[in-house]
Amino acid sequence: MREDGTTLSDESHDLYVYKCDENTTFSNHALYLGLPCCKEDFNSCPSIPSSLIFQRSTKENFWISTQLSSTKLTQNVDLLALLKWKAHPERVMDILGRLRHVSGEEIVKFLQDILDTLFSILDDNTDKYGPLVFQSLVFIINLLRDSKYYHFRPVMDTYIQKHFAGALAYKELIRCLKWYMDRSAEVVRQDHIQEAMRALEYLFKFIIQSRILYSRATCGMEEEQFRTSVQELFQSIRFVLSLDSRNSETLIFTQGSQPCPGPNQAPGVGPAASLALAPALGQAPPPAPGQANCPPAWSSSAPRPSPLSAALLNSFPAIFDELLQMFTVQEVAEFVRGTLGSMPSTVHMGQSMDVVKLQSIARTVDSRLFSFPESRRILLPVVLHHIHLHLRQQKELLICSGILSSIFSIIKSSSMDTSVQEEVEVMVESLLDVLLQTLLSIMSKSQSQEAGEYVSCLLSLLRQMTDVHFQHLMENFQSKEELKEFFLKVLSVFRNLMKLSIFPRDWNVMRLLTSNIILTTAQYLSPALHKNFTEAEFDFKVWNSYFSLSVLYINQPSLQLESLSPAKRNKVLDKYGDMRVMMTYELFSMWQKLGENKIHFIPGMIGPFLGVTLVPQVEVRNIMIPIFHDMMDWEQRKNGNFKQVEAELIDKLDSLVSEGKGDENYRELFGLLTQLFGPYPSLLEKIEQETWRETGVSFVTSVTRLMERLLDYRDCMKGDETENKKIGYTVNLLNFYKSEINKEEMYIRYIHKLCDMHLQAENYTAAFTLLLYWELLNWEEKLLKEFLHYPTQTEWSRKEALSRKVIHYFNKGKCWEFGVPLCRDLAFQYESLYDYQSLSWIRKMEAAYYDNIMEQQRLEPEFFRVGFYGRKFPFFLRNKEFVCRGHDYERLEAFQQRMLGEFPQAIAMQHPNQPDEAILQCDSQYLQIYAVTPVPDSVGVLQMDRVPDRIKSFYRVNNVRRYRYDRPFHKGPKDRDNEFKSLWIERTTLILTHPLPGISRWFEVQKRELVEVSPLENAVSVVENKNQELRTLISQYQHKQLQGNINLLSMTLNGVIDAAVNGGIARYQEAFFDKEYITSHPEDTEKITQLKDLMQEQVRPRQHRRPRARGGSGRTREAGAPRDASPPQEADRSVPHDEEQPLQHTLLLTVTTSDLITPPLSVCLSLSLSLSVCLSLSLSVSVSPSLCLSLSLSVSVSPSLSLSLSLSVSVSPSLCLSLSLSVSPSLSLSLSLSLSSLSHA
Repeated sequence: MREDGTTLSDESHDLYVYKCDENTTFSNHALYLGLPCCKEDFNSCPSIPSSLIFQRSTKENFWISTQLSSTKLTQNVDLLALLKWKAHPERVMDILGRLRHVSGEEIVKFLQDILDTLFSILDDNTDKYGPLVFQSLVFIINLLRDSKYYHFRPVMDTYIQKHFAGALAYKELIRCLKWYMDRSAEVVRQDHIQEAMRALEYLFKFIIQSRILYSRATCGMEEEQFRTSVQELFQSIRFVLSLDSRNSETLIFTQGSQPCPGPNQAPGVGPAASLALAPALGQAPPPAPGQANCPPAWSSSAPRPSPLSAALLNSFPAIFDELLQMFTVQEVAEFVRGTLGSMPSTVHMGQSMDVVKLQSIARTVDSRLFSFPESRRILLPVVLHHIHLHLRQQKELLICSGILSSIFSIIKSSSMDTSVQEEVEVMVESLLDVLLQTLLSIMSKSQSQEAGEYVSCLLSLLRQMTDVHFQHLMENFQSKEELKEFFLKVLSVFRNLMKLSIFPRDWNVMRLLTSNIILTTAQYLSPALHKNFTEAEFDFKVWNSYFSLSVLYINQPSLQLESLSPAKRNKVLDKYGDMRVMMTYELFSMWQKLGENKIHFIPGMIGPFLGVTLVPQVEVRNIMIPIFHDMMDWEQRKNGNFKQVEAELIDKLDSLVSEGKGDENYRELFGLLTQLFGPYPSLLEKIEQETWRETGVSFVTSVTRLMERLLDYRDCMKGDETENKKIGYTVNLLNFYKSEINKEEMYIRYIHKLCDMHLQAENYTAAFTLLLYWELLNWEEKLLKEFLHYPTQTEWSRKEALSRKVIHYFNKGKCWEFGVPLCRDLAFQYESLYDYQSLSWIRKMEAAYYDNIMEQQRLEPEFFRVGFYGRKFPFFLRNKEFVCRGHDYERLEAFQQRMLGEFPQAIAMQHPNQPDEAILQCDSQYLQIYAVTPVPDSVGVLQMDRVPDRIKSFYRVNNVRRYRYDRPFHKGPKDRDNEFKSLWIERTTLILTHPLPGISRWFEVQKRELVEVSPLENAVSVVENKNQELRTLISQYQHKQLQGNINLLSMTLNGVIDAAVNGGIARYQEAFFDKEYITSHPEDTEKITQLKDLMQEQVRPRQHRRPRARGGSGRTREAGAPRDASPPQEADRSVPHDEEQPLQHTLLLTVTTSDLITPPLSVCLSLSLSLSVCLSLSLSVSVSPSLCLSLSLSVSVSPSLSLSLSLSVSVSPSLCLSLSLSVSPSLSLSLSLSLSSLSHA
């Protein structure tokens, strides 16, 4: 310890080391202990004799570090002086002034002792030391606000509750605090006042505890004086807060400025000390430093928030609990209301002040005081007033939402109290309108974090409202215009709540609660809507907003209980019921109240109401049905028809179902034979009671059929279906719009949808689809509005652009014959306008198409008849048959596999017979597929000899509506010797709705024609077809259309002369040239003669020019021959003969060459001695540019004995050897050798 009573400082100390003899004993301890221990001790000691046995070692030192840890000892002189102030009472003012220089660690270590000392000084001389003690107390309290010492606050609390004994201190503390506040408008530097405001919580704790101690000691004396002083203190607090609401400028020093010394300020004493000393000295408060003698150094450009008010507001809510110890809840609430009411009402003081003000209100709401109903009745209006102001200005929305949430939480927990109804009434009057306006403003922004908070506040308020509140709310509106504005706001907010994603997707409970509150509110508001806006004062905008809300509400995804599990669905139904049904009943009730005003919502509300019927809930649908009847009835009354209802209903039905809405049960919504559900009849039954029932029934029938097609179309587009299926569904819908409903706009939309599907599948017959739109346009200058991807343009321009696109698609699809007429039409238009540049382009395009027709190879597709049988097929396929155009190179087997792949559940029927009724009505899928032959309409072109086969080939398989297939059968007993005598053909001709190709690769069979072809007629047909094939081949060689050797022609001739299968056409001779047949069938005389003529035509001399052999190949299949009937193909045989009626015996020798000197050389020898003996020789030699030799020899003596020899040699660019020998049908020899090149020979 030092002489002044403090301990050694915390540092390292250098201690002296003394020498002594080893045997020396410390007999004189006092002498040793009296030696100096360190340098400071040495300087203070008197001279030390050198004869001492202890001598200091100058070479050795001993260092020691000290650290004080004590709650009784201190190293601070000022603190020790304060604790021992009674030793020097004359220095008390200086000691108190130096307390600020004591470290915080020392103060908190001696906190209780210091506080005891301060209040002891205060009790000793209140008038003299009161301000300085107050200032010291404020300093200590603010020290504990520092986060470093914050954990010492419980020590302070314990001291106040258990150790504080200053029973008279409250008077001086109140006086000093009030004096500080009263002078806040006069002083410039307000740091000391701000510190006092920050210490307000603990100052009040000391004041209240002191008053409690005084009351205990005096049995409650001076109670009235205490209450008066507290009231005056609150008046001063309100005075401080009111300063910011004045229009005068708030003067704040700029950073770094220093005030001049005041006239009453003593040297060395700070301005705060001088200010504190003034009352104690009995002087008037000194002027603010620098007020008279210093130039102003503050900023006064604009009103700014006072730090003093901010400090006061931050501390103010913390004193409520202390006041409740001495005052009733109502009294404290009155104090607080007066204080909050004195805050500036404007929200233009600056963001920081607004935040502080609202934070103070928020802490007030969260305090224990606000939990008492009697205090809320007093405080709620002023709190709501400030929130209302900020919401009006859209300021500090997040803090305001937090305050409102706290208020609603308190009200909800106290909802059983009767006082809550009054509080809700106050909140409705003050907040409801501004809450709606705020929400509309927030929802208009794309992103806002406050939206959810304010939605919760609005829902909480509406949830607390009863019918009484709604009734008072309606009565408080001064005019219909105000009421209308309110309705539009609340309905708009509700609509936005259902449109926007306010809450996270998985907050199902919150979404259901929101829906329940909206439904309840709508039920409360409906009577007022009907009462004020129906009759003479009908307002379309309000009613339309109400209906739109109802429709949105019913279609909410969160209310579609069908998507929930059974357990969740039952839970929702138990708690809320099916809110869709409740809102639908409300909607229907309001619709009925409209009366004659219903006409205002036709056709505008047809689409929304139709959307309600798409909800998969039976009761909802059947409640809505009478509304459509009303719409039809009212338009019928007004216009004499219901065309608007019809058009709008169809348009909206299409768009809604295309969006994926509706289910299987919806097919029967407009059905003709629907059962009754609930209290409402079906639409059809209501219509049948009207005078316009005929048109009404027709309309319902059309809509029902449209629904079936739309649902099929939607299911196909939604599923993973093939392109063919999607195209089929679209064609079905497109045809319906054209033929049954005549909706041109919808028709055109589906034309382009179908075109896009074709293009995705690279099927360029999409041109036929666009032609449908092209045919609707005229070459006129009428202006067309923007539609789909077409801009605003004249009808002429749109048709021209469409023509070019169609021509382009025809070119890519190699359908040049279809593009030529369009080129001509476009050329005519260009020529009439003298647009020669475009005319030149289109003429060149047309010429290029002709070149393509003659030069490019095109494949003839196969055609297949497909029957779809069974109820499991889609509506437009069910129990119908189609003819499909196959893909390139696609044959029957491949097509059948493809169809079974598209319909994996289908069963392939193995016979061509028509299915019975059991198959048609079964719940399965049956596919019946077989090939068919096109029957072209352009017969004239096909019969012209000089028309190239490339051209004929196109007309044989294009633009054909008639297709046939033959089924052979035996009528009567089968002739075993010659089956052709009893072999009949059942020929079925299928007539399609549209020719192929067209807008689809398949079309439905419109009509079937069935005829039976007799054996003789069949023979005539087969021979005639073979003759036509020969003529075609000869013509192709004559006109050099086939470039290459004549193998194709040779083989065909060989098949005619020597048919090695089933005896050839000799069988026809045996069957039909017999005397017995001619006698028994006199009616066939003409046909027999025709058959003879055809047979003679086959052997009639025909000259033909053989072209140079350049290689190549030709068609081997008989054009137009049935693909599924074997007997016609068996008819390719030798010319039949009759020994009793011999035909003309001919010798045919033909030698043809373009140049007898140079190759090629072709020799064809045919010798017929009789109809039973036939000799045929064919020789072909070609030596340039390669060596080619072909030899064919055929000898036929009788049908049972035949000799055939064939030899073929080709030596460039590869070596090929072929040898064939046939003695009889039972013995044959064949040899074939082919080498890839001569080098491998």
